Amino acid sequence: MLALDLTNAPRWHDLATGVRVQLRPLTTALMVATRSDPAIEAVPEEASDEERAVAFAKALARRAVLAWEGIGDADGKPIEPSPEAIDALLDVWPIFEAFQLTYVSKGLLLEQEKNASALSPTGPSAGASATAKPVRKPARTARRG
Repeated sequence: MLALDLTNAPRWHDLATGVRVQLRPLTTALMVATRSDPAIEAVPEEASDEERAVAFAKALARRAVLAWEGIGDADGKPIEPSPEAIDALLDVWPIFEAFQLTYVSKGLLLEQEKNASALSPTGPSAGASATAKPVRKPARTARRG
C-alpha cells in the first residue's frame, strides 16, 4: 500500500555521522524541474551514465537542500548551504552515496513499484527468470500411414 504524506513537510536525512540535511519532499514538480535544469541540459551527449548521475544528483540537491548541520569550511567553521557548497558536499563519495540511497532511490523505488509486470527475461528489462525447464529431447511426431 502506498502511504501518502499529505503534509509535504521537509525532512531531515542523516548522510554521515554528525552530518544531516533538511530536504524538500521528492515530488513530481521537483523531479521535473531538475530534469530541465540548465546543468542537466548542458551535459554532453557522450557523457557516461555516471557523469549524468552526478550532474543530476547535484542539480536535485541544489533544489532540495533547505538546511544542514555538521558541515563547515576548511577551518571547521559552519557554513550555510549554497550551490557551490552543495556541489562540494556531493563530491564526497560517502555523502553522495548516502544522498542517493536515503533520498533519490526512494523516489525511484516508488517509480518501479508502479510497474506491476515482471521483468522480461530478455530485452532491455532483463531480469526475470524462466520458470519452464528446458526440453531434453525433441518430441516424436506421429507417423503418417
